[in-house]
Amino acid sequence: MRSLQTATLLASTLGAALMAGLFCAFAYAVMPGLARTDDRAFVRSMQHINRSIVNGWFLTPFLLPLPLLVLATVLAAKGHSPGALPWIIAALALYAAAFLVTGARNVPLNDALDAVPQDAAPDRLTEARAAFESDWVTWNTVRAVLHTASLGALLWAVHLHGTGVGELSP
Repeated sequence: MRSLQTATLLASTLGAALMAGLFCAFAYAVMPGLARTDDRAFVRSMQHINRSIVNGWFLTPFLLPLPLLVLATVLAAKGHSPGALPWIIAALALYAAAFLVTGARNVPLNDALDAVPQDAAPDRLTEARAAFESDWVTWNTVRAVLHTASLGALLWAVHLHGTGVGELSP
């Protein structure tokens, strides 16, 4: 069971790292770059990004950590790395919060922007951008921070697991 716990922690850590990196890159590079574009370029670019990102390369590291963290929590509670248990629970809560932010805030904004026709009038593009950009950037920053905090908790859990802190002697 120790090797299963190791695998769940490492895979969850990798997923959290990939998501933290992705959403942080949007926060410090992609969105500031798009902020310098005109409305049509902004709307079209975000539409293309949002359509392109829904693929296995994104969905696997985005979705997989949740069930793996639940499994890691159960294993830790049953005595496999009990010293890491609070950190695994923290990582799960933070990751779940980021997941919920994505589903409740960013995805609906993406969907609304996706409904804007490519040939929309300039005033419609301005309205769509205004309804999207500030809120999306804010919630993206929230999920970037949550994923990064989840990653930090997971890194400490992996350390505690690796050192055997809190494990019972045979």
